[in-house]
Amino acid sequence: VKNQGNCGSCWSFSTTGSIEGVNAIKKNKLINASEQQLMDCSKSYGNNGCQGGLMDNAFKWIEKNGGLCLEKDYQYVSGETKTAGTCEQSCSQVEGSVIVDYCDVPASSDEDMMYALSKQPVSVAIQADQKDFQLYKSGVFTGECGTKLDHGVLLVGYGSEENGDYYLLKNSWGETWGDEGYIK
Repeated sequence: VKNQGNCGSCWSFSTTGSIEGVNAIKKNKLINASEQQLMDCSKSYGNNGCQGGLMDNAFKWIEKNGGLCLEKDYQYVSGETKTAGTCEQSCSQVEGSVIVDYCDVPASSDEDMMYALSKQPVSVAIQADQKDFQLYKSGVFTGECGTKLDHGVLLVGYGSEENGDYYLLKNSWGETWGDEGYIK
């Protein structure tokens, strides 16, 4: 679980999380991809740094760029600076970060979402501006989900508890939010 800090860069964290997850599944190696590279370099694809962006736009940029650099080679600073920087070209794209193809899961289809999640983590948008979501601590979230999409996150699984079925969502607000950075 990572922390985006004081910056609307959730879209970048959702995107890199998806790539990191696919790489771990396919190569059995967890990489730490650079969110900052997306913040700085994907502006021409419609992303706006700390003022928001879209995962699809980031995927398109990564596809064109031939991958992403590692976090250690292109460190995230926007959480502190509250702004994107100038696109740096000094790092090398890490093997396993190349996007060959991606697709959108049909909205409101549990069957399609569970199928996609059986293959890899899925970048999704949610409404996160509601108090119940922001104050979540544990268990299956039963508050209103809302449809005013304003936050990019990563679905990493699904399951059932006595309280009901759930999706497991990885947030980018650090490990102190929710259930160690996750919500069911």
